[in-house]
Amino acid sequence: MARYRDAKCKLCRREGEKLFLKGDRCYSNKCAIEKRNSPPGQHGKARVRKSSKYNVQLREKQKLRKTYGLLERQFRNYFHKAAATKGITGTTLLQLLERRLDNVVYRLGFTSSRAQARQLIRHNHFEVNGKKVNIPSYLVSPGDRIAPHGKSRDLFIIREAIKNVDARQAVSYLDLDTNKLEGVFTEIPSRDVIPVPVDEQLIVELYSK
Repeated sequence: MARYRDAKCKLCRREGEKLFLKGDRCYSNKCAIEKRNSPPGQHGKARVRKSSKYNVQLREKQKLRKTYGLLERQFRNYFHKAAATKGITGTTLLQLLERRLDNVVYRLGFTSSRAQARQLIRHNHFEVNGKKVNIPSYLVSPGDRIAPHGKSRDLFIIREAIKNVDARQAVSYLDLDTNKLEGVFTEIPSRDVIPVPVDEQLIVELYSK
């Protein structure tokens, strides 16, 4: 499967803000964007950004896509699925992305980044409702219980991530039991509780052209 292999800090610099792609390290002042808040490349500082409507829409789409670590085709498929569902397309799109298993594992604090969550899920380290699931794009439903599988509960990488869970922004639609090392996806989140600073309407307008 194709995936992005270049420096993740370049993605944040291109969008001009932290996308928290490298986990807990992004919360420190050592993040590259703190030192070089300009687009990557030899002429990054001198590059003049166009302020056209299309460019604004494109950058918003790219920001959301990179935040969840998706390829363009994957992201477009989520948009089409959201557009075919009753409700507000932009909100439905965000809800679908938040329901991805790799995102839920990250939000619960079992890993320090979505990329890390994706890797552990593929290696059979997590289960949903007692059954192993190795598909990062698996969509969880209200009431689903997510936890490390078996001996994976003792993995150093998971234990360390849980220690730093308080440093992140908690979300109301996930309930974590640190003693049982188990989380519950309690409900489909409304837009106002999804902590993603993006204007999804711009993305809808972009794909609707």
